[in-house]
Amino acid sequence: MAAVVAVLAVAAVAAIGLVACGSSGAAGSGKEGGTLNVTYASFPDYLDPQLSYTQEGWTAMYDTYLPLLTYKHASGAEGSEVVPALAKELPKVSNGGKTYTLFLRKGLKYSNGQPVKASDFPYSVERMFKLNSPGSTFYTTIVGAEKFAETKSGGISGIKTDDKTGEIVINLTQRRGTFTNELGLLFIALVPSGTPMRNLTDNPPPATGPYMITNSERGRAWTYARNPAWAATNAKLIPEVPSGYMDKIDVNVVRNDATQVNEVERGKTDWMQNPPPPDLYSKVKEKYEGTQLRVEPTVSVYYFWMNMQKPPFNDLKVRQAVNYAINSEAFERIYSGQLRALHQILPPGMPGHEEYDLYPYNMAKAKQLIKEANPTDRNITVWGDDEPENAEAAAYYQDILTKLGFNAKLKEISADSYTQVIGNQSTPDLDTGWFDWFEDYPHPNDYFQPLLSGESIQPTGNANFSMTDIPALNAEIAALGEEQLGPEQEAGYAALDKEFMEQAPWAPYGTRTVTTFVSSAIDLDGVIYNPTFAQDLTSFQFK
Repeated sequence: MAAVVAVLAVAAVAAIGLVACGSSGAAGSGKEGGTLNVTYASFPDYLDPQLSYTQEGWTAMYDTYLPLLTYKHASGAEGSEVVPALAKELPKVSNGGKTYTLFLRKGLKYSNGQPVKASDFPYSVERMFKLNSPGSTFYTTIVGAEKFAETKSGGISGIKTDDKTGEIVINLTQRRGTFTNELGLLFIALVPSGTPMRNLTDNPPPATGPYMITNSERGRAWTYARNPAWAATNAKLIPEVPSGYMDKIDVNVVRNDATQVNEVERGKTDWMQNPPPPDLYSKVKEKYEGTQLRVEPTVSVYYFWMNMQKPPFNDLKVRQAVNYAINSEAFERIYSGQLRALHQILPPGMPGHEEYDLYPYNMAKAKQLIKEANPTDRNITVWGDDEPENAEAAAYYQDILTKLGFNAKLKEISADSYTQVIGNQSTPDLDTGWFDWFEDYPHPNDYFQPLLSGESIQPTGNANFSMTDIPALNAEIAALGEEQLGPEQEAGYAALDKEFMEQAPWAPYGTRTVTTFVSSAIDLDGVIYNPTFAQDLTSFQFK
C-alpha cells in the first residue's frame, strides 16, 4: 500500500451516545462509550475511499467505508482473511475464473439514511476510474474497464447489477488470482450513486461502517461519530464487522513527534498513530513495552526509486551503482532499531520472499560503474517527505549521490501531500526519491503490479514512480497474477524479484516495524493491528 507513506458523512449529533448493536471491537471487558483522542504526524493523502493509497488513509477509513468484501478484524495472519462485508457471502467464481457473482445484503443503509443499492457498486468503480485513482490498476481486467478508463464515459460493460435481488455480476477479461483480495480494498468501497466525481476529503461521502466522519479540516484534524445507520440496521446484517467501543473519535495532526509522546504520557492523547521519534524510541520502548507500547511487525519495503525514463537513471549502470552505494546498516541506525536491512523487493512475510542481495555495499564498485557510464546529466532532484526518519533517510541518500559525483538537490515536502505530488507526472524534476510500501493484501502481485508494471503508469495517482516499463517483465507479472498462489507461483515471484533487481529500478534498503503506543487509560491487549489496515479503530477501549 499501500502504503504508501503508508490509509474516514453527516448527521453526527444524532449518533453521539448511541450504544452500538452487534459485537464490540475486541474480546475483553472494556467500557462502552467515551471519546478517543488520537494524533497523527501527517494528514492522510485523502479521506475519500476511492482515492486514498497510504497507510494513514486506510487506517482512517477501514471502519467507515465498506467494500463488498473486507479483511477480518484481527491481528496477524488471521487479519489477512477475506470475509463478506456488504455482500452476503464470498463470491461464486465461474466461467473458468472470469466471472464473480455476489449478492448485496438486503436492508443496508448509508449514514445519511439512503438505502445501499447493488447499482452503487458500478457507480463507485466508475468514480474510482474517473478520479484517476492509483488503485484503478487492480480493476482494469474487468470487461470494459480499460476503455472506460480512457474515455471516462459509456459505463463498464463487465459489471451487471439488479437492485431488486441485490445481484452483482463482474466479468473479467482473464483469470485473476488476486481478484477476491482486491474486492476487499477501499478503492471500491460503496458510495451512493450521485456522489460527486471529485475529491471529497473536505466533506467525506456517507458511510456504511460503524463510524462516520463528521468533520474534516484538511491538514489539521478530523472527527468520527457512531454511524446511526449502523446501530439501526447495518450492525445486525454484518456480524463480520465489529461495532466498536467509542462514541466519538477526535484526530488531530501534531507535527512534533516528541510532543505526541509527551501527550500520550500525560494521558492527553490516547493513541499516537506514528511511532515515537528515533531519538526517543529506545527510551519509550524500554519504559512502556508490554503495558502501553507494543511493537508491530509489518510486511513492508522501504526504497529509493529512480526514474528509468530520464537521464541519468535511464542508464542501467547508474542504477546499479546507486544500489552498490547503499549501505543498509546506516539506515538501521537512522531508524533506531525499527528497521531491518533489506535489499530486494519482496519483504519477509510475503509469499515468494527469498533472501538475497545482488548489490552488497561496495562504494568503489559504485564509483567505477559511474565512471563507465559517464552520465552527461548530473543534476538530480531527490524527493523526500518531512517525517523525521524518512527525511533523514532522503538526506543520507542525497549525500550518497553527491559522493557518486552528482549535483543532488534535496526537495523535502509535507507528508500530507507527498504521494499526490510525486504521483503526478506534471510535477517537474521527478528524478529519484524516497518511498515505502506496506502490503495491500498478502500476495506478491501487490508489490509488482501497482509499483513496477508498465500498465500502472498514470498521469496522476501514479505509484510506479520509477516509470518501469519492461515488456518481458510486464508479461510475467500478468501471467503470474492469473493463478492462485501455490509453490510454483511463489517460486515464480521469487525469480521475478531478482529479474527486476537486475534492472535496478529501485534501491531498497529495509523493512520495518511500527508501534502501537497508547495512554495508560487504554487496554493495549485489546487493540487489533491488522496487516493491511494497521490499528483497528473499533478495537480501542478504555480499561
